[in-house]
Amino acid sequence: MAGIKDATAVVGIGQTPFAKQLPESEKALACRAILAALDDAGIAPAEVDALASYTMEETDEVEVAKAVGLGDLSFFSKVGFGGGGSCATVAHLAGAIASGQATVGVAWRSRKRGSGPRPWKNTDVQLPTPAQWTRPFGLLRPADEIGMLARRYMHEYGATRDHLFNVALACRNRANQNPAAIMYERPLTREMYMTSRWISEPLCLFDNCLETDGALACVIVSAERARDCRRRPVYVHSAAQGLPAQHHGMVNYWNDDPLTGPAWSAARHLWKHADFTPEDVDVAQIYDAFTPLIPLSLEGYGFCGRGEGAAFTEGGALEIGGLLPINTGGGGLSEAYVHGFNLINEGVKQLRGTSTAQVPGAATCLVTAGEGVPTSALLLRA
Repeated sequence: MAGIKDATAVVGIGQTPFAKQLPESEKALACRAILAALDDAGIAPAEVDALASYTMEETDEVEVAKAVGLGDLSFFSKVGFGGGGSCATVAHLAGAIASGQATVGVAWRSRKRGSGPRPWKNTDVQLPTPAQWTRPFGLLRPADEIGMLARRYMHEYGATRDHLFNVALACRNRANQNPAAIMYERPLTREMYMTSRWISEPLCLFDNCLETDGALACVIVSAERARDCRRRPVYVHSAAQGLPAQHHGMVNYWNDDPLTGPAWSAARHLWKHADFTPEDVDVAQIYDAFTPLIPLSLEGYGFCGRGEGAAFTEGGALEIGGLLPINTGGGGLSEAYVHGFNLINEGVKQLRGTSTAQVPGAATCLVTAGEGVPTSALLLRA
């Protein structure tokens, strides 16, 4: 990915409203988000020649291209592993544009997770091989798998529920500033957190992401063209994907250390091609389907040492003015859960200076995709 450094930029972002239940179809939501992103960039739909999304995206390229009125497409890709693919959609488009395969790319995710079915409820299909090592033994949902990792982390390093509360509180505080967030004007207290019901012990209700209907999109062009677009460009400085050897999704059974997840693999490649280090990151948008993913990711991406992620959250470190403000729109825990795409758009807002919880002078931003599954990450700069 060395060839993409600062060669492309995000010039448009768009989103639909977020809610537990929206009446529109996933296709309609996708088209609305894409058109909003193109309008934000000042680019006509017919100029788009590249698309990228998730393998779990229900709306395919053909339907999107026809409905929105796109031009001839010369590049299109989909990335697997759910939330692990969020940042990779931007990375794929950056690579295509930097190498001359395309000129205007759109990445998107549309999902009706709030009103739709839970993926693990389908019992009519044969379990894939990895699930045969988890589902029969009671790890039925992602929350159960991450709950097991969280318990191991607490045992190994002395992390407590107060550390997980620090994560939930930081995300909720930022959502309380964001009128678009589902949890806007809905404060969270320690008492509420500590007395909430278990979802999969040690994870309580507020350790789990929201279930959301909604869609988001962004537009990527070359750095040269970005200078003439409607909005201040945000450059893709570095990008990486990570799939460690002998990986087993979520639970990492076969790794020497199950707490060393795909973030560590992605981080090595991300920083190798960057001109700055973790100490230079002004704000981070870290994938937060579950609160324990934050301390694990803080360690994996080099903000603290092994086993120090929980302690890193203390003393308001994740709040505005702290060591590393995170998830400034509210993240998946408190803004919306759309497989992490809102974290990408929030990173762009921060570097434009338009976030509802703006970090003063923010010039660099880390965005990460799902930890625990094959993952991806971006370094953005103003």
